[in-house]
Amino acid sequence: MFASAVKLLDDGDQKMQELGACVAAARHHVHLEYYIWEPDHVGRQFRDLLVAALKRGVEVRILYDDLGSPRLDDEFWRPVTEAGGAVIVFNPLRFSITSINLHNFRTHRKTAVVDGLAGFVGGINLHDPVSATRSGKNAWRDQHARIDGEPVHRIQRLFLENWNYSGGAFKLNAANVEKYFPPTRIGKGIPVQIIGSGPDDTNAPLHAYILAALSTARTRVLIETPYLIPDDPLETALRVTELRGVNVEVIVPKEGDSKLVTMASNTYCESLRKAGIKVYEYGPPMLHAKTMVIDDTVALIGTANLDNRSFRLNFEIAAAFYDKKIIDRMAARFEEDKAASHPFPSRRRTERMTVLLESIARLTSPVL
Repeated sequence: MFASAVKLLDDGDQKMQELGACVAAARHHVHLEYYIWEPDHVGRQFRDLLVAALKRGVEVRILYDDLGSPRLDDEFWRPVTEAGGAVIVFNPLRFSITSINLHNFRTHRKTAVVDGLAGFVGGINLHDPVSATRSGKNAWRDQHARIDGEPVHRIQRLFLENWNYSGGAFKLNAANVEKYFPPTRIGKGIPVQIIGSGPDDTNAPLHAYILAALSTARTRVLIETPYLIPDDPLETALRVTELRGVNVEVIVPKEGDSKLVTMASNTYCESLRKAGIKVYEYGPPMLHAKTMVIDDTVALIGTANLDNRSFRLNFEIAAAFYDKKIIDRMAARFEEDKAASHPFPSRRRTERMTVLLESIARLTSPVL
């Protein structure tokens, strides 16, 4: 697929400004799918922007995850629903004698589609921690992208699949199909591939894509991830890539948003460092970007962490960019983050209790 334009959004405030302007200019519809949406300043700001769009006659559909957004309720959404918007909770948590549905099968996506023409993909949720304006120096480091043109059709389709799965009323027909999938410019553009992944696809497309990309690497692999908990095939692929003489570098947060996940991640960071892979700790603040650069071939921006939950238990999405300028910019951004990081310590697991706790955390890593 070829995009007519791509804009990299390097922090939460850039993403909020770009998405806010796009929503304010919407003419037909706005579709949002988010893992985390908080009833804080940022969350309320976007809710109110959507209410204003509804009052202009724009269709609004919102899909949010119940586990990721536990503080949202009907009262928060009342202005949207009273204005005619549709809001659905994805896979609501259930507690019963016959069914316990907690962490699995979440939508971990952070996507937006406006008028079928502009799409947003990346790691940035809708809450104050992503905004330096709201959180100052503690704002999370994250990455997003705006994509215009043909690839937006794929993002739209993935949204509508989850919308219909969640019970949303939506039907395409000859009269409305071009409203949601408008014709795009045919000709030279920016090559972009949208990769969707979820528990409904046993092929684990994102996992397979990353393994294939690593196998093609010849000079460099640059990875940023908040959770580094690879399964055996991915850990082996990283090690083999380094053994082939490829420069493999990984940046993880010094302080993650989950102590258990951080402890498990530390054991993998240590073993990969011993294998010759360069591992760095960023911050604080929290590093939440999920990106990868392979040679001068591809740059990946997505929602998936490098863990089993992202690859097999959550609904995820990523955009693969094959444009040299975008790849160069993502590589430069990696170097900027590395400059704000420190090498992963070589003697961190000296205390017996730390060794015990991290070992226990690693045993639980397949389900974290």
